Amino acid sequence: MSRRGRGTAEEKTAKSDPIYRNRLVNMVVNRILKHGKKAVAYQILYRAMKKIQQKEKRNPISVLHQAIRQITPDIGVKTRRTKSGAAYQVPIEIESKKGKVLAIRWLLEAARKRSGGNMALKLSSELVDATKGKGKAIRKKEETRRMAEANRASAHFR
Repeated sequence: MSRRGRGTAEEKTAKSDPIYRNRLVNMVVNRILKHGKKAVAYQILYRAMKKIQQKEKRNPISVLHQAIRQITPDIGVKTRRTKSGAAYQVPIEIESKKGKVLAIRWLLEAARKRSGGNMALKLSSELVDATKGKGKAIRKKEETRRMAEANRASAHFR
């Protein structure tokens, strides 16, 4: 059966969360999500936001936005295979949407790897660290940037 007449897919708009009315919060919740337990994911994030509010005496949404902005990479590497069969890591620029997704992924990965406490505590600590320019998520961004810089010689394989 032909698929010609259908056109292109419509771009979905991200929904916002019920309390903060923010799309970024909803994106983070959807990445925290495990085994379809969205209510638990919301609880984790809202507890982390409350801890940030108590510790930093700042708006937790601005802390989240600032942390994501700090972690978001602007350059990365992609593997390219040549005709001879050799694989090269080629530096590429990352779009803002893809960068934000990577930032959220790295943030949650770093929070999960932290020791001690529950996920809300680990997430709030990682967010605060990211706003200050330190933490494992920031280190991951720097590592990716360094790898892209090192492989600049392979840029012509793009």
